[in-house]
Amino acid sequence: MDHPVLLPAGALALAWALDLAFGEPRNAWHPVAWLGHVLGPLGRALKALGPKVAFAGGAVAWIVLATVLGALAWGLQRALSALPWWLGLPLLAVVLKPMFAWRMLRDEVSAVEAALQRGVPEARTQLARLVSRDVGAFGPHELRETAIETLAENLNDSLVAPLFWFAVAGLPGAVVYRLANTMDAMWGYRGAWEWAGKWAARADDVLSWIPARITAVLLMPWPPAALWREAGRTPSPNGGWPMGAMALHLGVRLSKPGVYALNATAPSPEAGHMGRALATAQRAAWAALVLAMLAVAGRVA
Repeated sequence: MDHPVLLPAGALALAWALDLAFGEPRNAWHPVAWLGHVLGPLGRALKALGPKVAFAGGAVAWIVLATVLGALAWGLQRALSALPWWLGLPLLAVVLKPMFAWRMLRDEVSAVEAALQRGVPEARTQLARLVSRDVGAFGPHELRETAIETLAENLNDSLVAPLFWFAVAGLPGAVVYRLANTMDAMWGYRGAWEWAGKWAARADDVLSWIPARITAVLLMPWPPAALWREAGRTPSPNGGWPMGAMALHLGVRLSKPGVYALNATAPSPEAGHMGRALATAQRAAWAALVLAMLAVAGRVA
């Protein structure tokens, strides 16, 4: 590669353009979907074991997969860097693109408000595509609260965090983070998954810790002291930061019934708040891209 900055920075810019233009590839071509086919049966097998064995198995599975996938990503990035830029750059962009997803998140959340204009039942169906909680009894206020929470939290998980780890460690960083977040999403639950998924959940917490706080600042460039208090209300050490920032920025209440309420004394969001939330997240997404490109340039220059 003629210039060391050209490959990672140019690939990141092109991957972003691919995301905006095309969104997510079909599952048949999506590495995360392939990963899901492995994690599903593996996790179910571990879940059926005793607590100690399930925990050890979950930890070993995470470490082995992270090592193997990280090494493959490192080797691929190294091979692509040896190619002419006009070939290596687009190939790296194609590989990098599935590691983050902004357009899909934006479109799916926007579709909740569009569905709500046609009726609550349709909005519940749309929101159920995005969250694991039971939305069967949700009214307009709960639907909007949950959609905005999902937008804020997944802005970190789906975009800022993978960009952060790409900036820190290149393609291996983005790949390992995507593995960690996917394993947490599939295994990181209490109850039957408590032990098999505990390592995955804690690993995701660690890798998301800094990006979640960066996301909060991107959403609310001058966060007030109240953000510290609001962020601490959620069981997750990270999710409360982007969600709390969004709640305070919009001046609305965001809650999960029986679990937490952020900015609890504010009113629930109305139709106009959804558009403001999407616009705020869009600005934060572009800012994350610019910061990642600057960080990449600084790391490899």
